[in-house]
Amino acid sequence: MLSFINIFRIVAFLEGMSYILLLFIATPIKYFLSDPKYVKLLGMPHGLLFITYIVIAFMFKTDTNWTKPQFYSVLLASIIPFGTFYVDRKYLNIIK
Repeated sequence: MLSFINIFRIVAFLEGMSYILLLFIATPIKYFLSDPKYVKLLGMPHGLLFITYIVIAFMFKTDTNWTKPQFYSVLLASIIPFGTFYVDRKYLNIIK
């Protein structure tokens, strides 16, 4: 059975991967090869994962004792490439 923390970790990983694929694979293909289909293909799942990450972070905040700066860094990590991996390592990996 998946715990709430594991669901958050999975969503964080998927959100981070979709963001990296969108930024470093799909966007260059769109602009250098004039083929926008990869951005369209990855854009919607990334958007849904992004929203899910933010919602779960707000829900998870009540279960943790994150300070405001810690919580803001968890939120900020969703818009920084590789940020969700940092959050997983720093804030989520130690909670079992």
